[in-house]
Amino acid sequence: MCLIFLSLNNHPKYKLIVAANRDEFYQRKTAAAEFWPDHPEILGGRDLEASGTWMAMNKNGRVALVTNYRDLNNLKQTAPSRGALVSDFLLTDIHANDYLQGIEPKASVYNGFNLLVGNTDELYYLSNYKRGIEKLNNGIHGLSNALLNTPWPKIERGKEHFASFIDKQDVDPEVLFNMLYNEERAADALLPDTGVGIERERMLSAMFIKSPNYGTRCSTVMLVNHNNHVQYYERVYDLQTFAYSTRTYELFV
Repeated sequence: MCLIFLSLNNHPKYKLIVAANRDEFYQRKTAAAEFWPDHPEILGGRDLEASGTWMAMNKNGRVALVTNYRDLNNLKQTAPSRGALVSDFLLTDIHANDYLQGIEPKASVYNGFNLLVGNTDELYYLSNYKRGIEKLNNGIHGLSNALLNTPWPKIERGKEHFASFIDKQDVDPEVLFNMLYNEERAADALLPDTGVGIERERMLSAMFIKSPNYGTRCSTVMLVNHNNHVQYYERVYDLQTFAYSTRTYELFV
């Protein structure tokens, strides 16, 4: 997962709203969202190379998401999978803050990450590029490949659109999917400098990324109302035509 917008305890009907894109190399083997055959209590997509995931939830209401922190100058070729940080949390009953306290002392062994864990009522954040664990305030948050709420152009633009699209009693998943499928690139003067070069910074500045071998492969929208009814939608794109198929799941947690 490389782009996340969420609303926490900030809506009259939904206590948690998530709209997110997963960006990844096209050749990486992936399974679409489903209840996992080996852990049927977990719902989400799955990385078939490392068996972890970028976003998933447990039927008991536990939720976890991860994005990469972009720092190509400090990549570790033998680092453990960041996706396991998500799946490991979902397979435990440890409180989110305690789980992150266990991760923090060894966080440096991973490549850069931003990790959100918790449940449909509260979420906690940890990055190995920032000291300490943060409990998210109620409200709207945006996360990409820098720290939480870093004002990159696509985060600022996306948070503004996201806030306007959920400013009503009922939230339309289709509207959020359309928001996520935004190919607008930032002006050069607004681009961050993360060491990948100007051409790649331009390409990565879009909310929906397309390139010959890397880009947005799926989008996810999750709505959780105050009665703990979950609507979980995942849209997977054909990487040649960008036609899509959508999976829908509903459950109570």
